Parts: sequence; structure tokens; C-alpha cells
Amino acid sequence: MLPKRTYAALTTAAVAAGTLVAASPASAHHPHVAPTFQRTATYPVFQNRPVGEDPATATVAEISAVSEDGRTLVYTDALARRIGFLDISKPGSPRGLGTLSLTELGDAEDEPTSVAVVGQYVLVVVNTSSGYATPSGRLDVISLRDRKRVTSFDLGGQPDSITITKDKRYAAIAIENERDEEATPPGGEEGDLPQAPAGFVQIVDFKGAAPQHWSTRAVPLTRPDGTALPVLSAAGIVEPTDPEPEYVAVNGRNQLAVTLQENNGVVLVDLPTGRITKAFTAGTATVRGIDTVKDGVIDQTGSITDVRREPDAVNWIDDRYFATANEGDWKGGTRGWTVFDSRTGKVVWDAGNSFERLAVRYGLHNEDRAAKKGTEPEGVVVATFHGVRYAFVGSERSNFVAVYDVSRPTAPVFRQMLATTNGPEGLLPIPSRDLLVVSSEEDDASVNVRASVSLFQLGKGTPSFPGIVSASDSDGAPIGWGALGALSAVPGRPHELYTVTDAAYSVTKIMTIDTSRQPAVITRALTVKDADGKPVGYDAEGIHARPQGGFWLAVEGATGDGNKLVRLDRDGVTRQVVPLPADVAAGLAKQGFEGVTATTDRSGREVVWATLQREVKGDPAGVVRIGRYDVQSGTWSWFGYRIGTTETPGDWIGLSEITAVGDKLALIERDKLNGPAAKIKRVYTVDMPKSAAASGPLQVLPKKLAHDVLPDLRATNGWTQEKLEGLTVGGDGHVYAVTDNDGLADATGETVFMDLGSGKKVFGKR
Repeated sequence: MLPKRTYAALTTAAVAAGTLVAASPASAHHPHVAPTFQRTATYPVFQNRPVGEDPATATVAEISAVSEDGRTLVYTDALARRIGFLDISKPGSPRGLGTLSLTELGDAEDEPTSVAVVGQYVLVVVNTSSGYATPSGRLDVISLRDRKRVTSFDLGGQPDSITITKDKRYAAIAIENERDEEATPPGGEEGDLPQAPAGFVQIVDFKGAAPQHWSTRAVPLTRPDGTALPVLSAAGIVEPTDPEPEYVAVNGRNQLAVTLQENNGVVLVDLPTGRITKAFTAGTATVRGIDTVKDGVIDQTGSITDVRREPDAVNWIDDRYFATANEGDWKGGTRGWTVFDSRTGKVVWDAGNSFERLAVRYGLHNEDRAAKKGTEPEGVVVATFHGVRYAFVGSERSNFVAVYDVSRPTAPVFRQMLATTNGPEGLLPIPSRDLLVVSSEEDDASVNVRASVSLFQLGKGTPSFPGIVSASDSDGAPIGWGALGALSAVPGRPHELYTVTDAAYSVTKIMTIDTSRQPAVITRALTVKDADGKPVGYDAEGIHARPQGGFWLAVEGATGDGNKLVRLDRDGVTRQVVPLPADVAAGLAKQGFEGVTATTDRSGREVVWATLQREVKGDPAGVVRIGRYDVQSGTWSWFGYRIGTTETPGDWIGLSEITAVGDKLALIERDKLNGPAAKIKRVYTVDMPKSAAASGPLQVLPKKLAHDVLPDLRATNGWTQEKLEGLTVGGDGHVYAVTDNDGLADATGETVFMDLGSGKKVFGKR
């Protein structure tokens, strides 16, 4: 879909914190606009498992590193106690190179926590602790050529993060010695600090070419007797006798920044001397205009007050300024990221509410986390591509990476949003190859959520994501949205569509989409109300905008008798409820109404068509009902539709949408599979019956394939979405489709909004 007006035109007054969408979509049409990061591949790491291992076995990708030629990726898999290798020579088709089990190097319980590469060696930091009170760890040096261990170093504690200096003279490792969340220290509460032994920093000196000649030296963060260092106490570190270093990053002057996450602090260390040069608190923040209540409503009027930042990842922007991702741990988390001046320890920029609002604007708000730490920004990395310095900030809970231009470290500018799979943990820029690699740690085969490595390449063109975003409401906050499971044309408005939210939210909203922009923009939200005018929550799975005014909704019930058609007036107030006939309702389980459309003849007689998702008990196997409701007579009749078959255990085929296209009905038929397993995401048509169905056995309507949507979904190079659920022909003659992101529950959260082309192209002449 070529835009008549890009979304960049809306953002001429972009806020300093970068909460509005960048001008990047115009890059395909204007040669002077900066290039954007294009997703080239999403590789599920379970495909890189050892031969014979059950594909459902949990296997993740957390922290990653790359060979010096930028072609071999190494990632940690703590769940499976191994590291994995990928060939990323071709960014569009990464290839698994197998794994190395830590059982072969030590013990079956050894856990890799981070990884780095220097020269031809992979440095794997390994947690070998038998318990919190007896932390231990080692550094394994592995040959990248033959994957054999060259040597190991005892780290003296439980390691977390590792970094390599740019001059390749040193490595620095955070030895966290993390707290036991179920232990109670004297005078404290469960999980409190301090809990001995204290953590520290381990420096590795790369002396000589051979790793056997390397040596280690510790930088204590407490005194030898366990008491606090004066520099930490003076800085206001929460519990300086138990620093728990979390993450390390180094600048071009070999100055190390170390986050003390639970202690809400940062320590600076001079690596050549091992001397602590500065320590300071990360401070607190008050953030207003965010959702802080888990109630099924995206309500951006909440606030958090004087909350500790508790930074996780840290990365230097230049030799003076560094950025932290303020994930929070036990008593904090400010839902954003911050830039500090290392000379003063002062905050020079803070994201405020903008990071949370990015999640809302892009449909990636995670309502389940609203009352906790929201988006949980966990990772931040900085790299320069073609002279532009970028910061990449990852959201653990909303599954995205936000890209900022930090050429001016004190004034970051948001540029782009990158959708990832669940739990993006590792962020790895590879500027020499114009690549960003994101590794995700969430993996649960039972709900089809699989960990992956995603590749993004800087280049020209319009990114596949986002396909749809929201504009701001009257208060300046982005319109909250998600779980879009239906589409309808807007009568009389050729470049607008309606969509509706489902049971992922407690109050149903009808959204207006402007398709003349790229990405498409949600411009308005109408609250659906019951007959008394009070906001209501319907599991709305279908919507049809009536030319007469108002809407029909297809509402799915938790049980058969909960299914109904609901007619709304133009203000969204319920004016009529049409229950499913009792005999049909009795034969349904969970899957009921999934789509609705309607036609009105010249005499004004309105007929509503609605589809069920799956078979009614007692009907022929593989035949799903299409309902015809005559509004004037108030009568139902039923036709049959034969769905396809699947041989995948646990899968099923069903219908997800129905829309009138001239004298035909178009329906979405799909399986319940996603990712590489997805097979059936199709649009079929049937001839629209001209009268009510005859009594007796269901008349099965012959179907014809109109469009296979699977290639369109695959073309995004992301995780192939399961729930293709919305379809309509707009007033502009184009066919639009959308996927339901399930409100991020057991899903990546990415919404794919597609222009499938003209109706003539998709459905042929009519």
C-alpha cells in the first residue's frame, strides 16, 4: 500500500522524549531520509537443538556475541546448560551450527550467564554455584575453530555479565553473588539485603596471544572484613556491604561502568589500575501518565512516585555519557531508560513516561504487567552505523526494541520500533555488517511461544513493522489498543476501517483506522456500552458497520449460550441482542461466533451473516455453520462450510472472519499454529445464498480459494502470527487483513496489518 500521506507528517511536533513515531517510513520514497532497520530473519533456536532432542524441550537464546568477521553468532542457553552457534553470513537465512553442552566442560548443572568473543576465542562465563551461600563460577575459553576448551579461570564467585575492551587488552566480569529471594537477613524481610558473600568485579588481563598466559585480578566492592567501602557509603548505595554487581560496560578510555541493580547504584572502575574512581546512586524518578493497574483497561492516568531506577544493563554513549535500562528488581523500576554524566553522576536525560507510551502506541502494551514494572526495559546497547550513533533499548515484557539517535547524548531522539519475539534479552549491534541481532529468552512449546534470534539490517525501504499505530487522544496520550480480531469498511469513507477489541480487555472499544497513511493509524476509539449506557466488555470477534448507522457485533461466549449478535447505535450503545438459537448453542464448546457481516437489499431488508469458528456437536465432522439471520422476521437459518484438515497433534482448523464481497461471502480459514509450524492462513469465498436455507441436513456451500495469506505473513520475516482474524474490503476497493495479538498473552504481541491488494486482484471480477 503506497501512502497518500506518511505518518511522519503527523509528527512535526514530536516530543523531546521521542514518544511519537519517527519519519522512517518515508525512506522508501525520499532518498534523503535516513535508512531504517529492516527485519531480515527470525530464527527459532529450538531448530538448533542436538539431534534426537524433543523439539518441545525448552531452549533459549539470552546473551550473544559474534566472531570478529561478524559471521558466526554465539549465544547462551542457560535453560539447556549450553551455548549455541549460528551462521549469520546471510542475514536473511541464518543457519544453525549446533551447540556445545557445558556438561562436557564441567557439570550438568553449570549455567552460562554471558558470552564474549576476542580473536579466535569464545569467553563463556559460567555459574557453577551449588547454592546462594556458596557462589562459584569460572571462565571457559573456547576455541571458535574447533569448540574445544583451551583453558579455564576460577572466578571466585557467581558471574553475570562480561565485556571486552575495544583495545582487546581486558575483559571485565560482574561477579554478582546474587541474593536468595527466599532468605531473610537479620532485621530484614524475606529477600532483603545484605546477604553475604559480597559481589565484586573480576578483570582478565589479556597478556600474550595464548589464553594460558592471561591472568585475573579482583576489584573488591567491600573491605576485606566485609564492611562497606567509604566511596559506596558516601554515594548513597542502598546496602553497600552487599553490592551485587549486575552488568558491566566499558568506554574508549577503559573506564568500566558497573550497575548495582538491587542497590540502585553505579560504580566506575579504571581497568588498567583496578581502582574505583567514582560511585553514585541511580536516584529515583516520578513517572506520570502511565497505566499502573491490572484491570483490563489501558488507563494512562496512573503514576509512580519516587521509585528507584534499579538499572540492569548499562552502556556508554561516548567516553563521558552512559545510559542505563531501568528494569527494576525488587523495590524499583521506572519503566524507562536514563542518560548519566559520568563526571558528575547526574541525570542529563530520562525517558519519563515515553517508553511506556511507545508500547501503547504500537499495540505492545502488556496489561498483565501494568501493576508491576510495566515494559521492564532490561537491555541497552549503543553503536555507530554510518556515522550515526544509535541506542537500542529492549523491553523484556512488551517484546520490542526501541531505536534512538543519540548523536546528542543529552537529547536522544526516538527513530524506530523493532518488534521481537518474547523476552528480548540480548542486544548485539554488528556495525561492520549493518546488523542488529536480538536474542529472546522466553520459550514454552505448550503455548507456541519459542525463543529466537532475530536479525535486523540497516538499509533503505519501509520496514514491515509497524503496519498500524495509534494517534494521540485529546489528552495527548496514545490511544490504547490491541487484540484486534475483526475489520469492517466505514460506509461513505473510502480510507477508513473499523476494528474492535475482544475479551483481552474488560471494556470493548471500536477503533477507527485511517488507511491512507503508512503505517495505518488508529485515530479514534469509541467505548461500547450496554443498554443502560454503561461501558461493557464483550468478547467481540466480528464487526460490521451498517450503512443505516450503528454496528453489528459478533460476540463469542465462554459457553454456547453466551454467543450472540449485538446491534449498537452510532454511539456504541447496545440496542438489540440476538441470542444464538438454543439447539445450536447447546452443541458448542468454547469456540462460537467469529465474524459478522450484513447485506441490505433495495427494499431495505437487512440480512446478517455470521460464522461460527468450529463444528457444532452433532453436525457432520469438518462442517462449520454459517448463520443467516433475517432481521425483519427475526429468524435464523444455517448453511455449512467444509474446513480443511490437519495432521499436527493439538492443532485444529476453524473460521475466523466473514465479510460480504458483492454476491459472495469471503471467509478466513486458519489453523492454530504459529511460527515455522503455521500452514493454513487462507481466504476462501462461497456464493452468497439468495434465500434462507431449506430445512433438513446442512447445505454445504462449495468454497474457492481466493488468497493464501501465509506468504504475506512470512514476508514480514518475523514470527508468523497465529490469529489471522480480521478481513474486509475497504471503500477504496482494497482488501485489508489483520492479526489478533491476544493482548500479548502467550503471544509475541506483534499486530500484522496488511493491504492484500485490490478486491479485483484478490477476489477476481464480481
